[in-house]
Amino acid sequence: MGQHRRERSRRHRLLAPSLFTALSAVVVAAMVTGAHELNLSDATAAGKAARSVRTVAAPTPSATTEAPASPAPAAATTPSDSPTPSSSPTPTDTPTDTPTATPDTRSAVLGATAAAPTADKESAIVGALFSGSVTAGNHFCTASVLHSATGNLLLTAAHCITGTDGVVFAPGYRDGSAPYGTWQVTAVHTTTGWSQKGDVDEDFAILETAPNNGRKVEDVVGANRLGTNEPFGATVRLYGYPADAETASLCTNTTDKQSAYQRVIQCPSYPAGTSGGPWINTATGDVVGAIGGYQQGGDSDDTSYSAYFDHTIADLYSQAESAASA
Repeated sequence: MGQHRRERSRRHRLLAPSLFTALSAVVVAAMVTGAHELNLSDATAAGKAARSVRTVAAPTPSATTEAPASPAPAAATTPSDSPTPSSSPTPTDTPTDTPTATPDTRSAVLGATAAAPTADKESAIVGALFSGSVTAGNHFCTASVLHSATGNLLLTAAHCITGTDGVVFAPGYRDGSAPYGTWQVTAVHTTTGWSQKGDVDEDFAILETAPNNGRKVEDVVGANRLGTNEPFGATVRLYGYPADAETASLCTNTTDKQSAYQRVIQCPSYPAGTSGGPWINTATGDVVGAIGGYQQGGDSDDTSYSAYFDHTIADLYSQAESAASA
Protein backbone atom coordinates (compact mmCIF):
# COMPACT_ATOMS: atom_id res chain seq x y z
CA MET A 1 0.00 0.00 0.00
CA GLY A 2 1.86 2.98 -1.28
CA GLN A 3 1.36 6.67 -0.78
CA HIS A 4 1.85 9.47 -3.23
CA ARG A 5 5.11 11.18 -2.56
CA ARG A 6 5.42 14.78 -3.52
CA GLU A 7 8.49 15.40 -5.61
CA ARG A 8 10.44 18.30 -4.37
CA SER A 9 11.51 20.75 -7.05
CA ARG A 10 15.21 21.06 -7.54
CA ARG A 11 16.98 24.27 -6.74
CA HIS A 12 18.79 25.68 -9.71
CA ARG A 13 21.75 27.98 -9.36
CA LEU A 14 21.45 30.92 -11.72
CA LEU A 15 24.57 32.17 -13.46
CA ALA A 16 24.85 35.95 -13.83
CA PRO A 17 21.40 36.55 -12.39
CA SER A 18 19.40 39.58 -13.25
CA LEU A 19 16.27 40.92 -11.60
CA PHE A 20 14.18 39.96 -14.61
CA THR A 21 15.54 36.38 -14.76
CA ALA A 22 15.06 35.82 -11.03
CA LEU A 23 11.47 37.01 -11.11
CA SER A 24 10.75 34.79 -14.13
CA ALA A 25 12.14 31.74 -12.32
CA VAL A 26 9.94 32.40 -9.31
CA VAL A 27 6.82 32.71 -11.47
CA VAL A 28 7.60 29.50 -13.39
CA ALA A 29 8.32 27.59 -10.18
CA ALA A 30 5.03 28.73 -8.69
CA MET A 31 3.15 27.62 -11.79
CA VAL A 32 4.82 24.17 -11.77
CA THR A 33 4.21 23.73 -8.06
CA GLY A 34 0.56 24.76 -8.44
CA ALA A 35 0.04 22.34 -11.32
CA HIS A 36 1.67 19.54 -9.36
CA GLU A 37 -0.54 20.18 -6.33
CA LEU A 38 -3.62 20.12 -8.57
CA ASN A 39 -2.63 16.73 -9.96
CA LEU A 40 -2.20 15.41 -6.45
CA SER A 41 -5.62 16.58 -5.39
CA ASP A 42 -7.16 14.79 -8.37
CA ALA A 43 -5.59 11.44 -7.45
CA THR A 44 -8.10 8.68 -6.63
CA ALA A 45 -7.76 5.47 -4.70
CA ALA A 46 -8.03 1.96 -6.00
CA GLY A 47 -10.07 0.45 -3.19
CA LYS A 48 -10.48 -3.00 -1.70
CA ALA A 49 -10.57 -5.31 -4.69
CA ALA A 50 -7.73 -7.81 -4.35
CA ARG A 51 -5.96 -6.70 -7.50
CA SER A 52 -6.01 -3.02 -6.63
CA VAL A 53 -3.25 -0.92 -5.11
CA ARG A 54 -4.31 1.53 -2.42
CA THR A 55 -2.56 4.88 -2.73
CA VAL A 56 -3.85 7.46 -0.24
CA ALA A 57 -5.11 7.40 3.33
CA ALA A 58 -8.87 7.64 3.83
CA PRO A 59 -10.17 10.86 5.38
CA THR A 60 -11.80 10.78 8.79
CA PRO A 61 -15.51 10.30 8.01
CA SER A 62 -18.23 12.41 9.61
CA ALA A 63 -21.83 13.29 9.00
CA THR A 64 -20.70 16.56 7.44
CA THR A 65 -18.11 15.17 5.02
CA GLU A 66 -18.81 16.40 1.51
CA ALA A 67 -19.95 13.93 -1.08
CA PRO A 68 -17.35 12.55 -3.53
CA ALA A 69 -17.18 14.29 -6.88
CA SER A 70 -19.79 12.30 -8.72
CA PRO A 71 -23.32 12.99 -9.94
CA ALA A 72 -26.10 12.03 -7.52
CA PRO A 73 -28.73 9.56 -8.75
CA ALA A 74 -31.56 11.35 -10.48
CA ALA A 75 -34.55 12.31 -8.35
CA ALA A 76 -33.09 10.61 -5.31
CA THR A 77 -34.42 11.40 -1.88
CA THR A 78 -31.67 12.26 0.58
CA PRO A 79 -31.88 9.88 3.55
CA SER A 80 -32.00 11.10 7.12
CA ASP A 81 -28.97 11.63 9.35
CA SER A 82 -28.09 9.05 11.95
CA PRO A 83 -26.00 8.51 15.09
CA THR A 84 -22.24 8.11 15.05
CA PRO A 85 -20.93 4.52 14.92
CA SER A 86 -19.84 2.85 18.13
CA SER A 87 -16.19 3.39 18.98
CA SER A 88 -15.91 -0.26 19.98
CA PRO A 89 -17.04 -2.55 17.13
CA THR A 90 -17.05 -6.25 17.77
CA PRO A 91 -14.83 -7.85 15.13
CA THR A 92 -14.63 -11.58 14.62
CA ASP A 93 -11.87 -13.11 12.53
CA THR A 94 -14.23 -15.70 11.09
CA PRO A 95 -17.93 -16.47 11.37
CA THR A 96 -18.47 -18.82 14.28
CA ASP A 97 -20.44 -21.45 12.43
CA THR A 98 -18.83 -24.19 10.35
CA PRO A 99 -21.02 -25.47 7.50
CA THR A 100 -22.03 -29.04 8.24
CA ALA A 101 -25.41 -29.57 6.58
CA THR A 102 -25.57 -31.03 3.09
CA PRO A 103 -26.86 -28.74 0.30
CA ASP A 104 -30.07 -30.75 0.03
CA THR A 105 -30.80 -30.32 3.75
CA ARG A 106 -30.22 -26.58 3.59
CA SER A 107 -32.48 -26.36 0.57
CA ALA A 108 -35.32 -27.94 2.52
CA VAL A 109 -34.79 -25.54 5.43
CA LEU A 110 -34.16 -22.27 3.63
CA GLY A 111 -35.60 -22.84 0.19
CA ALA A 112 -36.17 -19.82 -2.04
CA THR A 113 -38.12 -17.84 0.51
CA ALA A 114 -37.46 -14.23 1.47
CA ALA A 115 -37.38 -15.01 5.19
CA ALA A 116 -34.36 -13.48 6.90
CA PRO A 117 -31.80 -16.16 7.71
CA THR A 118 -30.48 -16.45 11.23
CA ALA A 119 -26.95 -15.26 11.95
CA ASP A 120 -25.58 -18.80 12.30
CA LYS A 121 -26.69 -19.64 8.73
CA GLU A 122 -25.84 -16.27 7.25
CA SER A 123 -22.21 -17.03 6.49
CA ALA A 124 -23.27 -19.70 3.97
CA ILE A 125 -24.99 -16.97 1.93
CA VAL A 126 -21.75 -14.99 1.71
CA GLY A 127 -18.97 -16.28 -0.51
CA ALA A 128 -15.86 -15.49 -2.48
CA LEU A 129 -15.54 -14.71 -6.18
CA PHE A 130 -12.86 -16.62 -8.07
CA SER A 131 -11.31 -16.18 -11.48
CA GLY A 132 -10.76 -19.72 -12.60
CA SER A 133 -10.20 -22.56 -10.18
CA VAL A 134 -11.48 -22.43 -6.62
CA THR A 135 -8.15 -22.76 -4.88
CA ALA A 136 -6.51 -21.06 -1.92
CA GLY A 137 -5.33 -17.54 -2.71
CA ASN A 138 -7.28 -17.29 -5.96
CA HIS A 139 -10.30 -15.26 -4.78
CA PHE A 140 -10.47 -11.55 -5.59
CA CYS A 141 -13.73 -10.12 -4.18
CA THR A 142 -16.72 -10.99 -2.00
CA ALA A 143 -20.37 -11.51 -2.99
CA SER A 144 -23.61 -12.68 -1.38
CA VAL A 145 -26.81 -14.31 -2.55
CA LEU A 146 -29.64 -11.85 -3.12
CA HIS A 147 -33.22 -13.06 -2.79
CA SER A 148 -35.15 -13.10 -6.06
CA ALA A 149 -37.96 -14.91 -7.79
CA THR A 150 -35.37 -16.48 -10.09
CA GLY A 151 -33.19 -17.73 -7.23
CA ASN A 152 -29.91 -17.11 -9.04
CA LEU A 153 -28.80 -13.53 -8.23
CA LEU A 154 -25.74 -12.27 -6.35
CA LEU A 155 -24.77 -8.86 -4.99
CA THR A 156 -21.24 -7.43 -5.16
CA ALA A 157 -19.44 -4.16 -5.93
CA ALA A 158 -19.43 -2.93 -9.52
CA HIS A 159 -15.69 -2.23 -9.44
CA CYS A 160 -15.04 -5.90 -8.70
CA ILE A 161 -16.11 -7.34 -12.01
CA THR A 162 -16.28 -6.25 -15.64
CA GLY A 163 -16.95 -9.58 -17.34
CA THR A 164 -18.04 -13.14 -16.70
CA ASP A 165 -15.22 -15.14 -18.29
CA GLY A 166 -14.19 -17.82 -15.82
CA VAL A 167 -15.77 -16.10 -12.79
CA VAL A 168 -17.33 -18.44 -10.22
CA PHE A 169 -18.97 -17.94 -6.83
CA ALA A 170 -18.29 -20.21 -3.88
CA PRO A 171 -20.77 -19.59 -1.02
CA GLY A 172 -19.48 -20.39 2.45
CA TYR A 173 -15.94 -20.75 1.06
CA ARG A 174 -13.45 -21.80 3.72
CA ASP A 175 -9.84 -23.00 3.69
CA GLY A 176 -9.73 -23.97 0.02
CA SER A 177 -13.08 -25.76 0.15
CA ALA A 178 -16.47 -24.88 -1.38
CA PRO A 179 -18.81 -26.84 0.96
CA TYR A 180 -21.99 -26.08 -0.98
CA GLY A 181 -20.56 -26.15 -4.49
CA THR A 182 -19.79 -23.38 -6.98
CA TRP A 183 -21.89 -21.36 -9.40
CA GLN A 184 -20.73 -19.90 -12.70
CA VAL A 185 -21.42 -16.17 -13.18
CA THR A 186 -23.22 -15.68 -16.49
CA ALA A 187 -24.19 -11.99 -16.55
CA VAL A 188 -23.23 -8.72 -14.85
CA HIS A 189 -25.78 -5.92 -14.32
CA THR A 190 -24.62 -2.40 -13.42
CA THR A 191 -26.19 1.05 -13.75
CA THR A 192 -25.45 3.39 -16.64
CA GLY A 193 -24.08 5.82 -14.06
CA TRP A 194 -21.39 3.30 -13.22
CA SER A 195 -20.73 1.90 -16.70
CA GLN A 196 -20.52 5.32 -18.37
CA LYS A 197 -19.13 7.55 -15.61
CA GLY A 198 -17.78 5.27 -12.89
CA ASP A 199 -20.16 6.95 -10.43
CA VAL A 200 -19.04 5.85 -6.95
CA ASP A 201 -22.58 6.44 -5.70
CA GLU A 202 -23.64 3.54 -7.93
CA ASP A 203 -20.79 1.12 -7.17
CA PHE A 204 -22.89 -2.02 -6.93
CA ALA A 205 -23.56 -4.90 -9.29
CA ILE A 206 -26.06 -7.74 -9.51
CA LEU A 207 -24.80 -10.98 -11.03
CA GLU A 208 -26.67 -13.85 -12.63
CA THR A 209 -25.50 -17.41 -12.07
CA ALA A 210 -26.11 -20.67 -13.90
CA PRO A 211 -27.57 -23.68 -12.06
CA ASN A 212 -25.18 -26.22 -10.59
CA ASN A 213 -26.43 -29.69 -11.50
CA GLY A 214 -29.91 -28.23 -11.85
CA ARG A 215 -29.83 -26.48 -8.46
CA LYS A 216 -30.08 -22.70 -8.10
CA VAL A 217 -27.79 -21.09 -5.58
CA GLU A 218 -30.61 -19.62 -3.47
CA ASP A 219 -32.32 -23.01 -3.23
CA VAL A 220 -29.13 -24.42 -1.74
CA VAL A 221 -27.92 -21.76 0.73
CA GLY A 222 -30.75 -19.21 1.05
CA ALA A 223 -30.51 -15.47 0.43
CA ASN A 224 -30.82 -12.00 1.94
CA ARG A 225 -33.54 -9.58 0.88
CA LEU A 226 -32.54 -6.24 -0.63
CA GLY A 227 -33.12 -3.37 1.80
CA THR A 228 -33.51 0.14 0.40
CA ASN A 229 -34.06 3.65 1.82
CA GLU A 230 -33.11 2.48 5.32
CA PRO A 231 -31.70 4.90 7.94
CA PHE A 232 -27.96 5.50 7.95
CA GLY A 233 -27.73 4.55 11.63
CA ALA A 234 -28.35 0.82 11.20
CA THR A 235 -26.42 -1.84 13.07
CA VAL A 236 -25.04 -4.30 10.55
CA ARG A 237 -22.96 -7.43 10.28
CA LEU A 238 -20.14 -6.79 7.82
CA TYR A 239 -18.67 -9.74 5.94
CA GLY A 240 -15.66 -9.87 3.65
CA TYR A 241 -12.95 -12.21 2.39
CA PRO A 242 -9.48 -10.64 2.72
CA ALA A 243 -7.32 -11.61 -0.26
CA ASP A 244 -4.68 -13.09 2.03
CA ALA A 245 -7.15 -15.12 4.13
CA GLU A 246 -9.11 -18.29 3.52
CA THR A 247 -12.08 -17.50 5.74
CA ALA A 248 -14.48 -14.57 5.87
CA SER A 249 -14.08 -11.79 8.41
CA LEU A 250 -17.14 -10.70 10.39
CA CYS A 251 -17.65 -7.45 12.31
CA THR A 252 -20.75 -5.89 13.89
CA ASN A 253 -21.08 -2.12 14.27
CA THR A 254 -23.39 0.83 13.59
CA THR A 255 -23.11 2.59 10.24
CA ASP A 256 -22.99 6.34 9.70
CA LYS A 257 -23.48 8.88 6.95
CA GLN A 258 -20.31 9.73 5.03
CA SER A 259 -22.16 11.80 2.42
CA ALA A 260 -25.62 12.07 0.88
CA TYR A 261 -25.24 8.77 -0.97
CA GLN A 262 -22.51 6.97 0.99
CA ARG A 263 -22.50 4.91 4.18
CA VAL A 264 -19.41 4.42 6.37
CA ILE A 265 -18.53 1.90 9.06
CA GLN A 266 -15.56 1.35 11.35
CA CYS A 267 -14.44 -2.29 11.38
CA PRO A 268 -10.81 -3.39 11.74
CA SER A 269 -8.89 -5.44 9.18
CA TYR A 270 -10.98 -5.23 6.00
CA PRO A 271 -8.24 -5.02 3.34
CA ALA A 272 -8.10 -5.86 -0.37
CA GLY A 273 -10.46 -8.70 -1.33
CA THR A 274 -13.32 -7.60 0.93
CA SER A 275 -14.92 -5.42 -1.76
CA GLY A 276 -18.49 -6.51 -2.44
CA GLY A 277 -18.96 -7.84 1.10
CA PRO A 278 -22.57 -7.39 2.30
CA TRP A 279 -23.78 -5.06 5.08
CA ILE A 280 -26.60 -7.05 6.69
CA ASN A 281 -29.02 -5.24 8.97
CA THR A 282 -29.10 -7.12 12.28
CA ALA A 283 -32.72 -6.12 12.92
CA THR A 284 -34.22 -7.12 9.56
CA GLY A 285 -31.75 -9.46 7.89
CA ASP A 286 -31.88 -7.24 4.80
CA VAL A 287 -28.69 -6.38 2.93
CA VAL A 288 -28.37 -2.58 2.97
CA GLY A 289 -24.90 -2.12 1.50
CA ALA A 290 -21.85 -3.70 -0.12
CA ILE A 291 -18.23 -2.67 0.46
CA GLY A 292 -17.44 -0.25 -2.34
CA GLY A 293 -18.45 3.27 -3.26
CA TYR A 294 -16.16 6.02 -1.97
CA GLN A 295 -12.50 5.13 -2.63
CA GLN A 296 -13.87 1.83 -3.99
CA GLY A 297 -14.55 0.73 -0.44
CA GLY A 298 -11.88 2.68 1.43
CA ASP A 299 -8.11 3.07 1.55
CA SER A 300 -7.90 2.22 5.23
CA ASP A 301 -8.30 -1.40 6.31
CA ASP A 302 -10.29 -0.18 9.32
CA THR A 303 -12.80 2.06 7.52
CA SER A 304 -15.22 0.79 4.86
CA TYR A 305 -17.78 2.52 2.66
CA SER A 306 -20.85 1.57 0.65
CA ALA A 307 -23.01 3.38 -1.85
CA TYR A 308 -26.40 4.13 -0.30
CA PHE A 309 -29.13 1.71 -1.41
CA ASP A 310 -32.15 3.63 -2.71
CA HIS A 311 -34.38 3.54 -5.80
CA THR A 312 -31.31 3.29 -8.06
CA ILE A 313 -30.33 -0.19 -6.91
CA ALA A 314 -34.01 -1.15 -6.63
CA ASP A 315 -34.42 -0.35 -10.34
CA LEU A 316 -31.27 -2.31 -11.18
CA TYR A 317 -32.57 -5.26 -9.16
CA SER A 318 -35.85 -5.25 -11.11
CA GLN A 319 -33.98 -5.18 -14.42
CA ALA A 320 -31.68 -8.02 -13.37
CA GLU A 321 -34.58 -10.15 -12.14
CA SER A 322 -36.46 -9.59 -15.40
CA ALA A 323 -33.40 -10.50 -17.46
CA ALA A 324 -32.77 -13.62 -15.39
CA SER A 325 -36.34 -14.83 -15.86
CA ALA A 326 -36.38 -14.21 -19.62
